[in-house]
Amino acid sequence: MKRNKKERQLLLQETILENPFITDEELADRFTVSIQTIRLDRLELSIPELRERIKHVAEKQLDKEVRSLPIDEIIGEIVDLVLDESAISIFDVKEEHVFKRNQIARGHHLFAQANSLAVAVINDELALTAKANIHFTRQVKVGERLIAKAKVTSVEKVKERTIVEVNSFVGNELVFSGEFHMFRSSRTEHYNE
Repeated sequence: MKRNKKERQLLLQETILENPFITDEELADRFTVSIQTIRLDRLELSIPELRERIKHVAEKQLDKEVRSLPIDEIIGEIVDLVLDESAISIFDVKEEHVFKRNQIARGHHLFAQANSLAVAVINDELALTAKANIHFTRQVKVGERLIAKAKVTSVEKVKERTIVEVNSFVGNELVFSGEFHMFRSSRTEHYNE
Protein backbone atom coordinates (compact mmCIF):
# COMPACT_ATOMS: atom_id res chain seq x y z
CA MET A 1 0.00 0.00 0.00
CA LYS A 2 1.50 3.30 -1.13
CA ARG A 3 1.29 6.06 1.48
CA ASN A 4 1.68 9.77 0.95
CA LYS A 5 4.72 11.48 2.50
CA LYS A 6 2.86 13.04 5.43
CA GLU A 7 1.20 9.75 6.36
CA ARG A 8 4.50 7.84 6.04
CA GLN A 9 6.34 10.35 8.23
CA LEU A 10 3.68 10.14 10.92
CA LEU A 11 3.93 6.33 10.92
CA LEU A 12 7.73 6.60 10.86
CA GLN A 13 7.69 8.73 14.03
CA GLU A 14 5.36 6.27 15.78
CA THR A 15 7.48 3.29 14.72
CA ILE A 16 10.71 4.85 16.03
CA LEU A 17 9.02 5.85 19.29
CA GLU A 18 7.92 2.22 19.79
CA ASN A 19 11.33 0.81 18.79
CA PRO A 20 14.20 3.34 18.93
CA PHE A 21 16.63 0.56 17.90
CA ILE A 22 15.09 -0.02 14.46
CA THR A 23 17.54 0.53 11.58
CA ASP A 24 17.00 2.65 8.48
CA GLU A 25 17.15 -0.55 6.43
CA GLU A 26 14.34 -2.13 8.48
CA LEU A 27 12.30 1.07 8.16
CA ALA A 28 12.83 1.13 4.39
CA ASP A 29 11.60 -2.47 4.16
CA ARG A 30 8.61 -1.75 6.37
CA PHE A 31 7.50 1.29 4.37
CA THR A 32 8.64 -0.07 0.97
CA VAL A 33 10.75 2.99 0.19
CA SER A 34 14.47 3.52 -0.29
CA ILE A 35 16.89 3.95 2.60
CA GLN A 36 17.61 7.45 1.27
CA THR A 37 13.89 8.32 1.57
CA ILE A 38 13.93 7.18 5.21
CA ARG A 39 17.04 9.29 5.88
CA LEU A 40 15.42 12.33 4.30
CA ASP A 41 12.24 11.76 6.31
CA ARG A 42 14.29 11.50 9.53
CA LEU A 43 16.13 14.73 8.68
CA GLU A 44 12.86 16.59 8.02
CA LEU A 45 11.42 15.28 11.30
CA SER A 46 14.66 15.99 13.25
CA ILE A 47 14.95 12.31 14.22
CA PRO A 48 18.60 11.43 14.84
CA GLU A 49 20.33 8.45 13.25
CA LEU A 50 20.27 5.11 15.05
CA ARG A 51 23.61 5.51 16.89
CA GLU A 52 22.45 8.83 18.39
CA ARG A 53 19.05 7.35 19.36
CA ILE A 54 20.81 4.47 21.13
CA LYS A 55 23.11 6.89 22.95
CA HIS A 56 20.14 9.04 24.00
CA VAL A 57 18.17 6.06 25.31
CA ALA A 58 21.24 4.80 27.19
CA GLU A 59 21.89 8.18 28.85
CA LYS A 60 18.22 8.46 29.81
CA GLN A 61 17.90 4.91 31.14
CA LEU A 62 21.23 4.30 32.89
CA ASP A 63 20.48 6.33 36.00
CA LYS A 64 22.02 3.62 38.17
CA GLU A 65 25.55 2.41 37.62
CA VAL A 66 26.43 -1.19 36.94
CA ARG A 67 27.92 -2.47 40.19
CA SER A 68 29.13 -5.97 39.37
CA LEU A 69 31.67 -5.15 36.63
CA PRO A 70 33.14 -2.12 34.85
CA ILE A 71 30.85 -0.82 32.11
CA ASP A 72 33.63 -1.21 29.51
CA GLU A 73 33.82 -4.96 30.23
CA ILE A 74 30.24 -5.51 29.14
CA ILE A 75 29.92 -7.12 25.71
CA GLY A 76 27.53 -4.94 23.75
CA GLU A 77 26.13 -1.56 24.66
CA ILE A 78 23.69 -1.39 27.58
CA VAL A 79 20.72 0.78 26.69
CA ASP A 80 18.43 -0.04 29.60
CA LEU A 81 19.15 -1.13 33.17
CA VAL A 82 17.04 -1.62 36.26
CA LEU A 83 19.27 -3.38 38.80
CA ASP A 84 17.95 -6.73 40.02
CA GLU A 85 15.08 -6.50 37.52
CA SER A 86 15.94 -6.13 33.83
CA ALA A 87 18.47 -4.91 31.27
CA ILE A 88 18.87 -4.56 27.50
CA SER A 89 22.04 -4.46 25.43
CA ILE A 90 22.82 -4.12 21.73
CA PHE A 91 25.66 -5.86 19.93
CA ASP A 92 26.50 -5.31 16.26
CA VAL A 93 28.08 -8.37 14.65
CA LYS A 94 31.17 -7.27 12.70
CA GLU A 95 33.80 -9.05 10.60
CA GLU A 96 35.96 -9.75 13.67
CA HIS A 97 33.08 -11.67 15.31
CA VAL A 98 32.44 -14.17 12.51
CA PHE A 99 34.05 -17.17 10.88
CA LYS A 100 35.69 -15.92 7.68
CA ARG A 101 34.58 -18.86 5.52
CA ASN A 102 30.82 -18.46 6.11
CA GLN A 103 30.30 -15.06 7.82
CA ILE A 104 28.46 -16.74 10.75
CA ALA A 105 29.01 -15.25 14.21
CA ARG A 106 31.04 -17.33 16.64
CA GLY A 107 28.76 -18.60 19.40
CA HIS A 108 30.97 -17.33 22.19
CA HIS A 109 30.14 -13.73 21.20
CA LEU A 110 26.40 -14.35 21.60
CA PHE A 111 27.06 -16.11 24.89
CA ALA A 112 29.39 -13.32 26.08
CA GLN A 113 26.79 -10.62 25.39
CA ALA A 114 24.09 -12.56 27.28
CA ASN A 115 26.40 -13.55 30.14
CA SER A 116 27.80 -10.05 30.68
CA LEU A 117 24.24 -8.67 30.68
CA ALA A 118 23.24 -11.27 33.30
CA VAL A 119 26.19 -10.13 35.44
CA ALA A 120 25.46 -6.42 34.88
CA VAL A 121 21.82 -6.66 36.03
CA ILE A 122 22.89 -7.97 39.48
CA ASN A 123 22.87 -5.26 42.16
CA ASP A 124 26.01 -6.45 43.93
CA GLU A 125 29.74 -5.79 44.00
CA LEU A 126 30.47 -9.30 42.75
CA ALA A 127 28.34 -11.52 40.56
CA LEU A 128 29.60 -14.72 38.98
CA THR A 129 27.94 -17.20 36.67
CA ALA A 130 27.56 -20.46 38.57
CA LYS A 131 25.64 -22.30 35.85
CA ALA A 132 24.09 -21.53 32.47
CA ASN A 133 21.57 -23.40 30.34
CA ILE A 134 21.77 -21.98 26.84
CA HIS A 135 20.11 -22.60 23.50
CA PHE A 136 21.02 -21.21 20.06
CA THR A 137 17.97 -21.10 17.80
CA ARG A 138 19.55 -19.85 14.57
CA GLN A 139 22.84 -18.67 13.09
CA VAL A 140 23.67 -14.98 13.29
CA LYS A 141 25.53 -13.37 10.39
CA VAL A 142 27.85 -10.44 9.96
CA GLY A 143 25.98 -7.11 9.84
CA GLU A 144 23.11 -8.27 12.06
CA ARG A 145 22.26 -6.49 15.29
CA LEU A 146 21.67 -8.56 18.44
CA ILE A 147 19.33 -7.14 21.05
CA ALA A 148 19.69 -9.04 24.34
CA LYS A 149 17.01 -8.68 27.00
CA ALA A 150 17.72 -9.85 30.55
CA LYS A 151 15.11 -10.39 33.24
CA VAL A 152 15.69 -11.47 36.84
CA THR A 153 13.24 -14.34 37.36
CA SER A 154 14.05 -15.36 40.93
CA VAL A 155 16.30 -14.75 43.90
CA GLU A 156 17.05 -17.92 45.85
CA LYS A 157 18.29 -16.70 49.23
CA VAL A 158 18.97 -20.19 50.59
CA LYS A 159 21.16 -21.17 47.62
CA GLU A 160 22.63 -17.63 47.35
CA ARG A 161 21.67 -17.52 43.69
CA THR A 162 19.80 -15.21 41.41
CA ILE A 163 18.36 -16.59 38.19
CA VAL A 164 18.50 -14.33 35.15
CA GLU A 165 16.78 -15.21 31.88
CA VAL A 166 18.35 -13.68 28.76
CA ASN A 167 16.82 -13.76 25.28
CA SER A 168 18.65 -12.35 22.26
CA PHE A 169 16.89 -11.25 19.09
CA VAL A 170 17.73 -10.18 15.56
CA GLY A 171 14.77 -8.00 14.71
CA ASN A 172 11.84 -9.89 16.23
CA GLU A 173 13.44 -13.33 15.74
CA LEU A 174 14.76 -15.16 18.80
CA VAL A 175 18.30 -16.38 18.08
CA PHE A 176 19.61 -17.23 21.57
CA SER A 177 18.12 -17.94 24.98
CA GLY A 178 19.78 -18.65 28.27
CA GLU A 179 19.04 -19.16 31.92
CA PHE A 180 21.93 -17.94 34.07
CA HIS A 181 22.30 -18.95 37.72
CA MET A 182 24.27 -16.13 39.28
CA PHE A 183 26.24 -16.27 42.53
CA ARG A 184 26.06 -13.02 44.53
CA SER A 185 28.82 -12.04 46.94
CA SER A 186 26.77 -10.03 49.44
CA ARG A 187 24.33 -12.88 50.00
CA THR A 188 27.09 -14.73 51.90
CA GLU A 189 28.55 -11.84 53.94
CA HIS A 190 26.22 -12.32 56.88
CA TYR A 191 27.22 -16.02 57.11
CA ASN A 192 30.89 -15.10 57.60
CA GLU A 193 30.33 -12.80 60.60
